[in-house]
Amino acid sequence: MKQVVTVKRHALAANEEHAELLRRRFAGSGTLAVNLISSPGSGKTTLLEATLRALRGTVSCAVIEGDVATENDADRIRALGVPAHQILTGGSCHLDARQVARALDEGGIPEVDVLFIENVGNLICPTTYDLGEDFKVVVLSVTEGDDKPVKYPAIFSRAEAAVISKADLLPHVPFDLAAVQARIRSLNPTGTILVASALSGEGIGGWTDLLRTRLAAKRRAGV
Repeated sequence: MKQVVTVKRHALAANEEHAELLRRRFAGSGTLAVNLISSPGSGKTTLLEATLRALRGTVSCAVIEGDVATENDADRIRALGVPAHQILTGGSCHLDARQVARALDEGGIPEVDVLFIENVGNLICPTTYDLGEDFKVVVLSVTEGDDKPVKYPAIFSRAEAAVISKADLLPHVPFDLAAVQARIRSLNPTGTILVASALSGEGIGGWTDLLRTRLAAKRRAGV
């Protein structure tokens, strides 16, 4: 008589193991790892460029870019003199911890104060993949519409910070800022909500202050 044994393994178990190794690595170097998640076209890269300019000279940074194709975003970061490595997923809708580890080992990324991981443009898949980051940041542009938090509640509930981007366009689009802020707070009462414009500079100081505060707290915890 044949006996069939079914072994079930958590689909994300392997990723979680690699993520934990990354977390230890970042703890050892004192690096603050930030996982940026958004829809395509939210302005993540433009926000990142403004952030890197604001931190230049005081906080060392590097960037891992995730996209289906092209090196365009990594090229934009390198043009600022910041180390960047492009991960091309070839169709996958998210980055995983193994890809990040490989990028660090093979992409010439030095140990820095802050490592930004710009995930593939998607509000679903990247939400469940731990990259060993210190915290997730969701970016929502005012041009996307104000119903995103209720349509994609998982990322807005898990991200410790939400950046509402392209704020300079608020007078020109039907976006209820107060309603969006209330919806995000209902999903994540303890999270931070920032309103920013990479073009006008509005809110960039508050965003970089958050990064500096989180970096200092991590360094203190590591002592």
